[in-house]
Amino acid sequence: MSAMTKATNKAMPTEHSSVEVGDVGLPEELARADLYDLIARFFQMPPAQDVLNQIAATADQHDAADEAPLARLWMDVVEVAKNNPAKAWHDEFDLNCISVGKPNVVLNGSFYMAGHLNEKAWVNIRQALEEFGLEASEEVTETEDHISALCEVMRYLIAGGDVEISNLTNQRIFFNEHIRPWYDELCDAIEDIPEMHLYHPVAALTREFLAIESQGFDMILCCVAAYGNA
Repeated sequence: MSAMTKATNKAMPTEHSSVEVGDVGLPEELARADLYDLIARFFQMPPAQDVLNQIAATADQHDAADEAPLARLWMDVVEVAKNNPAKAWHDEFDLNCISVGKPNVVLNGSFYMAGHLNEKAWVNIRQALEEFGLEASEEVTETEDHISALCEVMRYLIAGGDVEISNLTNQRIFFNEHIRPWYDELCDAIEDIPEMHLYHPVAALTREFLAIESQGFDMILCCVAAYGNA
């Protein structure tokens, strides 16, 4: 999946090259990028059977002694992936997230931040992407404020090859401005719908992971402030 492309020339936005995300880096950083990628996949479209099979297969790698909240929530996702076919996921996603009117769950940040779709919050995201030299892939129909697109941007800012763009400073600023203000409300909206029982573990995993991200970025800021005052 690649929701974003890299503009080859900012003055010529119709030309694109694929956004490159490397596989070289600290394991914990690559794990962060992978989890952003998985969340993006879940919310862009319901998972295909091969994706569900891959998730279910990770049960054999789980350490039963690992009581970390994120690990336990991951196993909840593994269980629903293992026990429910792709059609059930498609039916649930289509029923609640796809609609000609307002769907049961809106996956766009501008809705939560501004109360309407495609308002100022969406414009601000597009401006941030322009600064990174990124833009939406032509085949992607979701707007840039969609949670899947935002997670794809975070994945690039973590694991992209251009260190001038893919760095902790840009990660922190982009996350705090465009994901942090509303991800809790999105997860609440999903968990408030009983019929979205397959996506409840996904929402819980998303909430916990993004809360950890929030804490991590806060710690970085505190360390920078402390160092500056030393």
